[in-house]
Amino acid sequence: MEEELDEEEEEEQEVWSWGAGTEGQLGTEREKDELLPRLVSCLSSVSVSALSCGGAHVIALASGGEVFSWGRGSSGQLGQGDLVARCLKPAPISSLESIPIASVSAGWNHSGFVSRAGCPFTCGDGSFGQLGHGDYRSYPFPVQVPFFASHLVSQIACGMRHSIVVCKGESEFSVYGFGSCKRGQIGSSSSHAKSFGLPQHIPGLDGVEIVGLYANGDHSAALSADGRLYSWGRGFPGAPDACIPQLLPSSQLIKEACLGWNHALSLTDDGEVLMLGGKLHSLHNDPALKSLASQQSGVTWEKVPGPDRAKVIQIAAGAEHSALVNEDGSVMTWGWGEHGQLGLGDTSDQILPQTVNLSDGLPFTAMNTTVYCGSGFTFVVRKHQRKRPSTIN
Repeated sequence: MEEELDEEEEEEQEVWSWGAGTEGQLGTEREKDELLPRLVSCLSSVSVSALSCGGAHVIALASGGEVFSWGRGSSGQLGQGDLVARCLKPAPISSLESIPIASVSAGWNHSGFVSRAGCPFTCGDGSFGQLGHGDYRSYPFPVQVPFFASHLVSQIACGMRHSIVVCKGESEFSVYGFGSCKRGQIGSSSSHAKSFGLPQHIPGLDGVEIVGLYANGDHSAALSADGRLYSWGRGFPGAPDACIPQLLPSSQLIKEACLGWNHALSLTDDGEVLMLGGKLHSLHNDPALKSLASQQSGVTWEKVPGPDRAKVIQIAAGAEHSALVNEDGSVMTWGWGEHGQLGLGDTSDQILPQTVNLSDGLPFTAMNTTVYCGSGFTFVVRKHQRKRPSTIN
């Protein structure tokens, strides 16, 4: 019988990490900082659909809903059932093995998970109420948040000492916050409370269709389906702290956003990156770039310059550094570089985006390259569809 050759596609994946690594957060089984990108071979058999990078730990969500964690675990943030100083390579969270997870978030010392059924779970440091259980205890394994038993949660975002969630009802969305509220980051207008251990309704966003939820440091933000970005908590330069969501003025529609400790990034519909603040990597440090800033209502969005005619398709923000992916799949970083988190081979800070060399790996395309930032470290996940011949009889 004559044989025919056909082609099948199979997915190849690479995970790279660099930067602060003394807590095992790079997943390389080494307790050291890495100044250049290093392959994370421990994840070669895991089809990673998303990562979340926290203070010094990482959570990986696999395409089948399985969850893995590694890095610092001293507060139970790894969710592996015990308090470990550090875990040097990805390990499954066994208590969630029978619960398919849809989204994950790593905070400073706590973690959040949302199941495909819309149930939120939290673990780790709860001393500020950031786990939402009302008891200010820490948990070394994920525990379902009872308050949301009758709600359908679509996303959770964990910051320094607070968490926010978005619930989706039949016809509207609502947002809740819990944990530290000293800077207004959980949307509480109470002037005397320092924290809330139970979820508090955040006013001002009811009825707004939320497609993105963000938390880092003492900041919180939400992105609406119509391209508007709301922010509350610690004020960015030129703006006071806000206890309820404030619309950040922008002349362009926003399709993605992310938060650092002192800065925020937004990605516009036409592929431009704008930045607020940035103590260690503000474009204000370069007088030649001040003309790119536009002042609106006390809040300054700065256009982040990049390669000529390059369109950005994804952004990420760490504590004090930032990263982006261009349309051609190249990765660029800038900001604080003390731990090598820029991946450029040194510990220098950079005001302008610099290209990270990942050329020794798979051929990359824009739609299959994603960058993630933690506090002083960076991850990149690249996927490539490779055609291989198959024989059909």
